[in-house]
Amino acid sequence: MERIKTLSFLSGILGIIVVGLGAWTRLADAGLGCPDWPGCYGFATIPMNPEEIEIANAKFPETPYEVAKAIPEVVHRYFAATLGFLIVCIYALTLKYKEATPNIRNLSLFLVIWVILQGAFGYLTVSLKLLPQIVTTHLMAGFLTAGLVWLLYFKSKDSSTLDREYWNFSLRTKNLLNLGLVFVAIQIFLGAWTSTNYASYSCTDFPLCQGQLLPDANFKEGFNFFQSIGPNYLGGLLDHESRLAIHLSHRFGALVVTLYLLFLSYHFISQQKNNLAACLLLILTLQVLLGISNVVFALPLLVAVGHNLGGLLLITYLGVLRFRE
Repeated sequence: MERIKTLSFLSGILGIIVVGLGAWTRLADAGLGCPDWPGCYGFATIPMNPEEIEIANAKFPETPYEVAKAIPEVVHRYFAATLGFLIVCIYALTLKYKEATPNIRNLSLFLVIWVILQGAFGYLTVSLKLLPQIVTTHLMAGFLTAGLVWLLYFKSKDSSTLDREYWNFSLRTKNLLNLGLVFVAIQIFLGAWTSTNYASYSCTDFPLCQGQLLPDANFKEGFNFFQSIGPNYLGGLLDHESRLAIHLSHRFGALVVTLYLLFLSYHFISQQKNNLAACLLLILTLQVLLGISNVVFALPLLVAVGHNLGGLLLITYLGVLRFRE
């Protein structure tokens, strides 16, 4: 079990890196830095010398090669592939060691299947030219992958040392955590939908939006999940009012999630689990500050990537609390 624990820990760290790299790739407008998949302009890595660049441009004349965009895309792909390989190794170890519980074995098997699906979404992300529905699904699936790897780590870590009394929450606490997971998952979706439709710049002031509490916005078109206006979605194709609707929804969702998690923290304190409440409040505070900073400072790359990772940390924390036992 020590090997499973060690490998799942390393996979959890790698999962965080992969999510961060995915955010970096998306925010740097490098999602189509390689117009093909799994290669990049027909190469295993990236074209480097003038001859290779000439070949790349000849193969894909509609998307001229830009090394600054190809690098983050290729780096993201290789880290994601490494994570997939480690997850397969974890599953192999669960079959080898009899002390691996059925729960751990089944979770690792699910992760193997899930990573294969993630690879398929990676292909569709490129082949469908950053279709927002696909990119959003790919992003959220990446969050789930990283969160489940950390859950696997804690389950393997606790297999022999778990303090059952501490982690065996009451039914009410479990239900509150369930609701918290739903709220945070919806908020992550709204954040992903904001990013993939390039709606982050729609409101450049805070706490108002364009000097108003509720400016004119087209919610019907902003959340029309069957839109198909392509063929290339780089930079977004929705009109300003539609993007406003998406951005505003993410803001109002943040308010709802914040209030609910404050209530959940109070509940933990009432249950004498002050350390759980303190950790939740710390993650929540960091995430709120990063979200506000994105607006005030016009989406700095590192802050925006940090905001993505804050969302991952928040939902992973709630998920581990809920399903650790």
